[in-house]
Amino acid sequence: MDNSVWELSRLARVSVVSYLHDLHSEASITYQEKRRSPRYSFIASAELIEQKADVRIASRVSELSLHGCYLDMMNPFPKGTLVLVKIAAGDAFFEAKAKVIYEQPNMGAGVGFLEVGPESQAALERWLDEAEKQKQSG
Repeated sequence: MDNSVWELSRLARVSVVSYLHDLHSEASITYQEKRRSPRYSFIASAELIEQKADVRIASRVSELSLHGCYLDMMNPFPKGTLVLVKIAAGDAFFEAKAKVIYEQPNMGAGVGFLEVGPESQAALERWLDEAEKQKQSG
């Protein structure tokens, strides 16, 4: 291969790598922009209830934010399912109408809170304050 062909080939590879890097960065930024509030590592027991069929799934919260949470479970409800989520941690209790935003079979589901009552909102804010303090001290 003469030098000019080799140089064109090298430039094409550099362009593709640069394009893929930019694409990944844009996707990463777009994904981050979807989040309205920070997520915190948070472990608590939870129950998800699909009210139409009265199907209940015991679960565990692994991440929590002001607008939703991630629930560990083997068989999550499908994306779009409307549920009642109940979370208990310590002596506090949280309950909200919610929607499954995404599901990962054999892993869990991301749930967005739709309706949160004042007492549940207060519990949620206390948990998030505690999680923020732990994050800063840890």
